[in-house]
Amino acid sequence: MNASSRTRVGIAVGVAGLLLLGLIIVSPMLMMPGIPSFIGTNPTTDCEDDVQTEEVSDSAASDIPPDLLELYKKHGKKIGVQWNVLAAVGKRETDHFRSNLPGVKSGTNYAGAAGPMQFLISTWGGKARIPIPSQFNGYASDGDGDGVADVYNPADAILGAARMLKRNGAPENVRRALFVYNRAWWYVDQVEAIAKKYAKSGDVKLPPQADPNCDEPLVQAAPSDVVAKILAYALAQRGKPYLWGGTGPDAFDCSGIIYMAYRNVGLDIPRTTFGQWPFGVKIEAGTEQPGDLVFFNAGPGTGPNNPGHVGMVVSKGKMIEARCRLCGPIKVTSYRRDSLMGFTRPLQNPAVLEQVKKLENAAL
Repeated sequence: MNASSRTRVGIAVGVAGLLLLGLIIVSPMLMMPGIPSFIGTNPTTDCEDDVQTEEVSDSAASDIPPDLLELYKKHGKKIGVQWNVLAAVGKRETDHFRSNLPGVKSGTNYAGAAGPMQFLISTWGGKARIPIPSQFNGYASDGDGDGVADVYNPADAILGAARMLKRNGAPENVRRALFVYNRAWWYVDQVEAIAKKYAKSGDVKLPPQADPNCDEPLVQAAPSDVVAKILAYALAQRGKPYLWGGTGPDAFDCSGIIYMAYRNVGLDIPRTTFGQWPFGVKIEAGTEQPGDLVFFNAGPGTGPNNPGHVGMVVSKGKMIEARCRLCGPIKVTSYRRDSLMGFTRPLQNPAVLEQVKKLENAAL
């Protein structure tokens, strides 16, 4: 999400320092080699509720409201991100929900951001309150088990923020995950500094491994080594900006990142969405797998059988996409949208099958 916030940093600065809260980048990392096993969707009833046991610093104990401290630790443990990083984001965005600026407790600020962790409503799921379970596009989460994902509810918003950070590289690559959260390195530096003050160790350490029952994996096992390499390239581009006509290395458009991900492994597919749609073999919804393409009736020149937007499936319900210039950086999102048109499998195109065979023979 495009965000440019100036909230309070540290304990001594007053709430007036939050004047530029609104331009938060919440969107959903380089995890090479291989495919990362991030965590990402709705919690299950088997999710373990034990909080992380790392001691907090005196600074954290005096600054973070006890109920929010429990939520930071609880959801950090569940999803597998550092509780003190979550807490630092909450501090940086709304001073742990103390701010009374527009968009914190109701409505949105001028950038469309809302709630204690400052999600764009479009990034949360299209509206501020969403029934759960539900098919949604975003980070809407039910952190208190009441069946509703409420962007203004700290329990829900903190869980959503934990998922966003996890999808973009935390806990191993915290700085890159924070850069996707708010696309500014000064923001990353400030949040990291707060996080270090909050931990008694004075550092940002790796947390205990997340409970695997808490979420479905962000990336499923690749069906082949070729697909694993395709996904690795695409996922490595997260955090980079959208650029119409872009094919990297610094920016991409929706079809450009897919074209380059396939090209990176030696496979040629069409460059544009309009060319990619008829190129792959059509597959039924529900049979899609990582590496397949998902198309939408959205974007310029779109029509009933002429999609204007494309993403790459990374697991059931999730894709990596370069959406638009104002939609934030390249990230993993949900493909469960009303505009979804269908799925294709480029690897089943006869020309690509022949290319794969040549690559396999060359490797012998």
